[in-house]
Amino acid sequence: MKKFFSIALAVLMVCSMFAACGSKTETKAPETTAAAAETKAAEAPAAAAFTTIEDGKLIMSTNAAFPPYEMIADDGSFEGIDVEVAGAIANKLGLELVIDDMDFDAALLAVQQGKSDMVMAGVTVTEDRQMVMNFSDSYATGVQVVIVKEGSDVTMDNLGEKMIGCQRGTTGYIYASDSPENGGYGEDHVTAYDNGASAVQALLNGQVDCVIIDSAPAAEFVAANAGLTILEGTWVEEFYAIGMGKDNTALLEAVNGALAELTADGTLQTIVDKYISAE
Repeated sequence: MKKFFSIALAVLMVCSMFAACGSKTETKAPETTAAAAETKAAEAPAAAAFTTIEDGKLIMSTNAAFPPYEMIADDGSFEGIDVEVAGAIANKLGLELVIDDMDFDAALLAVQQGKSDMVMAGVTVTEDRQMVMNFSDSYATGVQVVIVKEGSDVTMDNLGEKMIGCQRGTTGYIYASDSPENGGYGEDHVTAYDNGASAVQALLNGQVDCVIIDSAPAAEFVAANAGLTILEGTWVEEFYAIGMGKDNTALLEAVNGALAELTADGTLQTIVDKYISAE
């Protein structure tokens, strides 16, 4: 199997910065009463002398088309691992979570431009992203896999001969579209789509031969679309973290403190287990 990336991706690769912005939707989750917010704020650690864009609120930019990390429920609300983890962090910090939904690359830019307090969208830590934003401790591991049609002749070894679909701005797109000299397949072998669902639809329509995407959403897409399957093996493994503005180190410390507490008391694992069954 072709392995072209050193999968020690705690120190990772590249983030393309795009200015395009899709539809933006705002919601509040979970709702918190003023009295409860005051109580939680009083209980927040003294070291968390942080500021947020709007007093009393924690604004999170995301791309809610990446199940099971973030997606839109039947009632129009947001749900998923990132949504619940963000809600738990907000509760720990005595804040009200506000979610802004937009394209993935726009979600990354929002936190850099001070339009959101943090970005959670299955974001991988890379060296280039670390230059423009701070990252929390990792809270999840992402394994990228390859989706193909059943009976396809696509293999891990011949991906460079095929047309690949990826979500625009993701590390999957960045790695795959890189030059063969750098371990990629070249831009002429990769088509970018606004989200994973569009890439999968292109596969179903025969516009691409395969889709590279994280294993958790891959499983969701395969379950929802007959005739698709996931190639055996891992394409690449990486680690997810929460992105924040470079100048708000106090918020970074507060978020890391909240994550540590959520890990210690089992809340984080409970949220992950709710959406991803252990096999």
